[in-house]
Amino acid sequence: MAATKKQKKTSRRLAFKVGDFVVYPAHGVGRILEVEEQEIAGAKLELYVIDFEKEKMTLRVPTAKSEAVGMRKLSDTAIVEQSMKTLRGRARVRRTMWSRRAQEYEAKINSGSLVQIAEVVRDLYRSERQPEQSYSERQLYEAALDRLCREIAAANKTDEATTTSEVEAVLEKTALKAEKAAEKAAAAEAEAEAAA
Repeated sequence: MAATKKQKKTSRRLAFKVGDFVVYPAHGVGRILEVEEQEIAGAKLELYVIDFEKEKMTLRVPTAKSEAVGMRKLSDTAIVEQSMKTLRGRARVRRTMWSRRAQEYEAKINSGSLVQIAEVVRDLYRSERQPEQSYSERQLYEAALDRLCREIAAANKTDEATTTSEVEAVLEKTALKAEKAAEKAAAAEAEAEAAA
């Protein structure tokens, strides 16, 4: 019986190992520094110690609760590709009040889903030829872009600056294509009105 309990602890520990990169939904990509044991209120608790280097923050998560809080491994290649495909899609901006949209964007950023974060980046991106973003739009865009690029960079084992450049190039190309399509549609509409 004692061996079984020990095996359960070991298998739980194996969900994430020391040195693994993990995604914690509310904070993004972090690295597990160690698994420590602490005594809290008389009970022994096993904790993952996660370092979020960019935020200069360390987080302790009980190993038994890691799945419940949404902690996960880095996205695999298929999900990274799906998020890049999402960036190439057409921006979908709902015509609701900004405060409601901002809440929805914030929820997507903190969901931990790479594809949902890519949707926020795509929807809030503005090229140099488009109208300026408000301060709060810019803040949400930068937070989503940072989370997206950090996870893609960690998953692809590249540096963040290169990944950010690649993502912004995809966004710019998509925006340019959308602008050309809009110009073509406007020209066709003007031509149809002139003919009528």
